[in-house]
Amino acid sequence: MNKSKNSHLRNTLLSITVILICAACSGQITPADDQPVIDASSYENKLKGMWLGSTIANWTGLRTEGVRNEPPFYTDEDWGKVRPVRWSDEELPIEFVFQDPWLADDDTDIEYVYLHLMDLHGTPLLTAEQISAGWQQHINHHIWVSNQSARSLMQLGAKPPVTSMLTVNENSLAIDAQLTAEIFGAMAPGMPEQALQLANLPIQTTASGYSAHAAQFFVLLYSLASQVDPTQEPKEQILWMVGEARRYFPDESKTADIVDFVVADYLSNPDTTDWERTRDKLYERYHRDAAANGFVYRDWIESSVNFGTGLIALLYGEGDFKRTVQIGTLSGWDSDNGTSSMAGVIGLMIGYDALVAQFPEQEISDRYHILRTRDNMPDYLPADPEAEDTLSAMAARMIPLVEQSIVSAGGSAENGRWTLPARGDATVFQNPLVQQTMLSQNNAARLSGTMGSAMLNGEPANQLADGLEFDFSGREIFDIPSPAVIMADGSPIELVVTYDRPVEIEHIRLVEGSGSGLESIKVTLLVDGQWVPASLDEAASDIPSPQAYETVEFWLMEPAIIEGVKLTGRAEATDQELEFVELDTFAPSKGR
Repeated sequence: MNKSKNSHLRNTLLSITVILICAACSGQITPADDQPVIDASSYENKLKGMWLGSTIANWTGLRTEGVRNEPPFYTDEDWGKVRPVRWSDEELPIEFVFQDPWLADDDTDIEYVYLHLMDLHGTPLLTAEQISAGWQQHINHHIWVSNQSARSLMQLGAKPPVTSMLTVNENSLAIDAQLTAEIFGAMAPGMPEQALQLANLPIQTTASGYSAHAAQFFVLLYSLASQVDPTQEPKEQILWMVGEARRYFPDESKTADIVDFVVADYLSNPDTTDWERTRDKLYERYHRDAAANGFVYRDWIESSVNFGTGLIALLYGEGDFKRTVQIGTLSGWDSDNGTSSMAGVIGLMIGYDALVAQFPEQEISDRYHILRTRDNMPDYLPADPEAEDTLSAMAARMIPLVEQSIVSAGGSAENGRWTLPARGDATVFQNPLVQQTMLSQNNAARLSGTMGSAMLNGEPANQLADGLEFDFSGREIFDIPSPAVIMADGSPIELVVTYDRPVEIEHIRLVEGSGSGLESIKVTLLVDGQWVPASLDEAASDIPSPQAYETVEFWLMEPAIIEGVKLTGRAEATDQELEFVELDTFAPSKGR
C-alpha cells in the first residue's frame, strides 16, 4: 500500500480535536467507573420517560412545524399565542399538547416499528433484509422526503445501505434519520460504540454523509444519557454529553461544524436565556449566507439547520424539560423533529415519574395509537378500540433487548442489575462510518488529491470511482452525480477502476442501480501492469442473483497490491438500461 497516501488519510483524521467543547467540560465531570452498573427497573422508568417526552414534544412542535423558515422567526414572546399552523386552516395556540391516546407520528412511529422488529427477531441488531421487509410491511403512508424515497427504492428491491446512497436517493441529506434512529442509543446505555453499531444500518436506510453524522450524534446522546454524573448540575451534564458525542466525528464534517458553532455561541453568550441569538446566527451561517461559508442550504426539512436547532434547544434548555420543548418549538424550520429528539433525551435522563411531576394539573395518558400511521402492527389492547399499546409496555419490551445488547458487548446481567463493559476514550476511529471511509480506496485517492479513473465499456464513467457512496467524512456535497448508464444488448459489460499508484485491497464492492444487474461476473486485477484473475474467497463473498439496486461483494483470499480492478459480466435481460453507482476497493480491515 502506498504509505504517503495512507499517511495523508490517517493524518487528516488524526487532526481531529474537540478543544472547544472539552475546554467547556474539563474538570466538570468525574469520570465514571470502568464498569458502571444500571438498575433495570430504574432504566425501564427512564425508557418510559423517553417515549413520553418524545411524544409530548412531537405534538407540541407540530404547532409550528414549517411555519417560520426565515425571519421573522418566533421568539419567547410567541409562546402561548395563537398562530397559524402549516397543516391546518385553523390557528392554534403555541403551547404544550396532550392527548389520550397519544397519536403516532413520524417522530415516534418508525422507531416503534424498529422496536417491533427487534422484538420479533429477538435481537437489537437488525439486518438489511429485516429492515427492508419491516418497512414494506408496516411503513406505507405518513412518510415524506428521504423516508419516502427509501421506501420507494425498497419496493424496487433495494435494501440499506443502498436506499440512502445520494446517487439514488437525492433526499438523503434531509432530516429523516435524525428522528427515526435514536432508539438504538437507548438500546445501548453507556455503550456509545455499541449504539453506533446497532444504529448503523437503520441510519443508512435514509441518511448519507453529514446527515448520517447528525443522526449518529442524536443516537450517542441517548446512549450517554444514562451516564451523566448525578452530582453535577443539569447544564454540566448536557455539556458533557455533547462533548463526548462530538469526539466521534471528523472536523471536516458539516455536522461537527454545527456542533462547534452552536456550542461556542452558547458558551460565549452572557445571557443564557437568549437562545434566539444563537438561532439567528445559525440562520445566517447555514441558511442565508450558506454559500459564502462553504455550505449549501437545501430546504426547511434538511438535516443541518434542524440539527442545529435541536442542539440549541438542548443546550439552552439546560436539562429543563419544559424549557427545552419551548425553545425547540419556537426555533423554526422543521420544529417538531429536533424538539422531539431532545425532549426524548431529557425524558431518558430524568425518567417518567420526574417528567410527569412537571405537569401536576395534567392527566397523562399511557395509551398509544400506532395504527394511525403504521400498518399491520400487533394490537396489545384488543379491548380498547382507540389504542393498541401503552408507553409502559413499550418500555418493558425494550428491557430484554437492552440486556441482550449489554451482554453481547461484554457486560453482564444478574438479578435485575446490569454491569456495563469497560470502555476506553471516545475517538473518531470508533465511528463505523468513518472506518468505512478510511478503508475505501476511492476516498483515499480523493484525499490524496487524485481520483480513481473509471470506464464503462471503454467510455469514461468516473462517477463510479468518486467514493461518494462510501464517503462519511461529512463534507458538504455540492454536486450530486448521476449513475453510470449503459444499454444492455447481450454483449459483455465491463467496468474498470484504476489508480495512479499501487493500493492494497482485500475487498471489492459494486453497487448497482436500476436494471436487472449483472450475472456471471468475472473479477480481474491489475497487478504490475498486467491483468490477472482474482483469487476470490467464494464463501465470504456476497454475489446475489441479478436484480436492481444490489450491492455485490467480492472478498479476496489474501490481500493484494493492485493498480486497478475490472469486473466483466452480462445483463440478465437485454434491451434495457443498466445503472451502476460505484465500484470501490477496500483496504484490509481487522476483520470481516
